[in-house]
Amino acid sequence: MSAQGADIPKADAAQLRLQAEVQYAHELDCLAEEDDRQKPPNWKLSPWAVKLYLLGGTLSDGTEITPKYLGNDRLIEIAIATLATDRALLLYGIPGTAKSWVSEHLAAAISGTSQLLIQGTAGTDETALKYGWNYARLLAEGPSDKAIVASPMLTAMKTGRIARIEELTRIPSEVQDALITILSEKSLPIPETDSSVHAVKGFNVIATANNRDKGVNDLSSALTRRFNTVVLPVPDSFEQEVEIVQRRSEQLGRALELPVEVPALDEIRRVVTIFRELRNGVSADGKTKLKSPSGTLSTAEAISVVSSGMAMSAYYGDGSLKAGDIISSLTGAIVKDPVQDLIVWQEYLQAIVREREGWKDLYRASRESL
Repeated sequence: MSAQGADIPKADAAQLRLQAEVQYAHELDCLAEEDDRQKPPNWKLSPWAVKLYLLGGTLSDGTEITPKYLGNDRLIEIAIATLATDRALLLYGIPGTAKSWVSEHLAAAISGTSQLLIQGTAGTDETALKYGWNYARLLAEGPSDKAIVASPMLTAMKTGRIARIEELTRIPSEVQDALITILSEKSLPIPETDSSVHAVKGFNVIATANNRDKGVNDLSSALTRRFNTVVLPVPDSFEQEVEIVQRRSEQLGRALELPVEVPALDEIRRVVTIFRELRNGVSADGKTKLKSPSGTLSTAEAISVVSSGMAMSAYYGDGSLKAGDIISSLTGAIVKDPVQDLIVWQEYLQAIVREREGWKDLYRASRESL
């Protein structure tokens, strides 16, 4: 049995994407064996071990723990410490800054499962946060505990685990308000059965929201006070972003079983350079001002560009990632608005790509694709 709990699903070789607790089960088990530090109630690992799992390191027996997040260590410490208190955690930032990724791995390390998940949409209703009903049983027996269909939130409360809410600001405001009682009172009234569920120690909530949704369904001040907000930024340095893209691209290539070489570091560095220059509105040497496109050009999008290029190279190229393999997905990532963004991209190609030494192949590929 896994040290993380008996309810973790087994790995399935045919599964496209494994849950964090499955994919990294060996690392979690090794951490649990070595972890002799104090754990908060119902935590599978101590805060020390959770941090090591997220940031990576080497155990005393030589086991390598791969980093799941490359960035500011202090942000991860704050997030973990928050979850050990009665405050919920809100991971906030632009799209593609690993909010969902960090949320999943925190829940996997702390609770042994990342699957108590509520996906926020405009159609999310209160039953997604509270409970629903088995209507056949409800009609036959009337309101009872057995007729209740527990939401992921209710299950987390009963078992002392972490519940995750994706895209909190996409959930209608009146449904967001249902969270206030849960987060403040740590209980959920069930008026139909004249009862209530009280959260077990270890229960907490991780929510994510992106700043591109600001104004969609802003959080009320009452709800905001229940969260400790950690802003996940884009990678600080060029080299850090290159490392993130390289690691995730290699992982995706293995998961998708692409018959392709390890993605060329030179191509990854070019993609990251382009994204950072267009994001910042200035060339890397600071000499040329640039217009920025409407998209975020996040690290996650850079990973997607490289992964798509790997697929093109594997099936329609020679298996070695080249400029022609990435140009279509690169253009698609940049040109979201077919008018304004296309102008931005064409100006960048003329001002930067055409003139930069060693980038002639990318410029030729871009002319062929436009």
